[in-house]
Amino acid sequence: MCGIVGWIDYNHKFIDKTMILDRMAETLRHRGPDDYQKWIEGPAALGHQRLIVVDPRGGRQPMIREAHNEKYILCYNGELYNTEEIRNRLIEKGWSFQSHSDTEVVLISYMQWGERCVDHMNGIFAFAIWEKRRERLFLARDRLGVKPLFYSDHSSGFMFGSEIKAILAHPDVEERVDKEGLQEVLSLGPSRTPGHGIFKHVQEIRPGHFAVWEKGNLTVRRYWNVVSQPHTHSFQETVERVRELFIDASERQLVSDVKLGTFLSGGVDSSAITAIAAEHYKNEKMGTLQTFSIDYKDQDKFFKKNDFQPDRDEAYIQLVSKQNGTDHTVMEARTEDLVNRLKRAVELRDLPGMADVDSSLLWFCEKIKKHVTVALSGECADEIFGGYPWYYRKEDQQRKGFPWIRSLHARESLILDDLNDDLDIESYMLRRYQETIDEAPVLPEEGRASQKHKQMFYLNMNWFMQTLLERKDRMSMGASLEVRVPFSDHRLVEYAWNIPWNMKHHNDREKGLLREALRGILPDKVLFRKKNPYPKTFHPDYTKAVCTWMNEIAADPNAPLFDLFDRNRIITLNQSEGKSIQTPWFGQLMTGPQLIAHLCQINYWLSKYKVRL
Repeated sequence: MCGIVGWIDYNHKFIDKTMILDRMAETLRHRGPDDYQKWIEGPAALGHQRLIVVDPRGGRQPMIREAHNEKYILCYNGELYNTEEIRNRLIEKGWSFQSHSDTEVVLISYMQWGERCVDHMNGIFAFAIWEKRRERLFLARDRLGVKPLFYSDHSSGFMFGSEIKAILAHPDVEERVDKEGLQEVLSLGPSRTPGHGIFKHVQEIRPGHFAVWEKGNLTVRRYWNVVSQPHTHSFQETVERVRELFIDASERQLVSDVKLGTFLSGGVDSSAITAIAAEHYKNEKMGTLQTFSIDYKDQDKFFKKNDFQPDRDEAYIQLVSKQNGTDHTVMEARTEDLVNRLKRAVELRDLPGMADVDSSLLWFCEKIKKHVTVALSGECADEIFGGYPWYYRKEDQQRKGFPWIRSLHARESLILDDLNDDLDIESYMLRRYQETIDEAPVLPEEGRASQKHKQMFYLNMNWFMQTLLERKDRMSMGASLEVRVPFSDHRLVEYAWNIPWNMKHHNDREKGLLREALRGILPDKVLFRKKNPYPKTFHPDYTKAVCTWMNEIAADPNAPLFDLFDRNRIITLNQSEGKSIQTPWFGQLMTGPQLIAHLCQINYWLSKYKVRL
């Protein structure tokens, strides 16, 4: 994967553009530490930070090709999984290639099909193409939003980048957060509205969208969405089709010119990917697959099971690794490993995040990077096959708004009273919720129950899944590690969308259909294990560390946190080690010390980014 950045402007001189572009690109060095190249001519300046995965020589960027009396310049971040299929189609149409990289396939696809090139692509991507003579910029993002792409349509020109920080590095873009940005952070955080960049002049290309900037005018269009239609397959036919699509998606994503491994948590999703990858390695005589899992120092002493985490992962991981003959490594994180990366995790997200759920992943990816450059991970399965409790628990389905934000009262109780009245975070949250519900593509002839289930899946795909994909992208790229997610294959998502809930929830079990599709691939002990989320630490030293951090913030009379939150209420919360609020701030894990750490991250974000409210 890589980092891309660009700036279209008719007023600045070449020397100014070079300096500013370099500054913007430098913020993305972690995304592409292997090479930095730029192209500046006329109004356009494009930069590319490269992480080399395929074709070291032939994939250099910005890539330039000429045809039709036009010069095309590409900056691309991503990976195509149907490169050869597209290449062969283009060769049939008379095109020739100078490399075996997917980068060249992306560029020539645009030269052949224009905006509709994205319809032909199976992969994860965010890219920009500048047409020099026409002075036209094309931007596109993959269907599920695995790879990020932000932009600013500013008075100083049009800017884009893989991360918000690249745009904020432009001297004319202020770190200003207006009322709506505050509503995003306080009512929805650490999630955010699709397309919203939080900072006033920053927006995001939504998943499945492309944009065209030409002669100062920006047009954004959707090119993909799930489509509702009757599901005509029997249960057994559905099981077989899901199995076929999953295996194909996993095998496609094993292409790499560098070392590759898999995340292995012992859950259904990562275990299934590992099994397919290990079998592929054996069949292709590629050696032994490397697998990786995370654990925490003294977790065996302090682990406390709960509704969300009923047991530990260790035995299941060992079972899957042994059955598939993988070379497995357990990475054991210490409290200081998590605490020391809480600030860096904010810098990688450019926003307050998910506390040690982020920082532990960053540490884990740093360790994995010492072994491999590419890894496959199990994100997206829960969202598209119904793995979360809010898909089937009545109390979650009947709750107003997003089922993973049950903390609205807690949020309101901590915010300054005057600010609370002004922001009205409940109304804001419910408005964003309703916008997504109204957008969900359901059929009029579907029953109300079916429509509600589809709306829940649509919410998860567009919100919860986006938050987790953003976390995985920023933390992995923070370690210069490329992570691929087979369950985000759009063909699998499209097919799963129309599968009725009673099939997905086969035998009244979360992801019941997917489990049936994986019979024979996984041992039954793993196949029918209750879902366990990403593991968090239970070590009391972590709680002490984040509470100490909050004490330092509370003692600072100028701490920006208290421009938003009531100081005395935060102190009281900290004295209880976060236990005075039992409801997760977000999702399933952000309680107690995770909540304290999240609030500390908000203070750090306000201070580090010099946020102007």
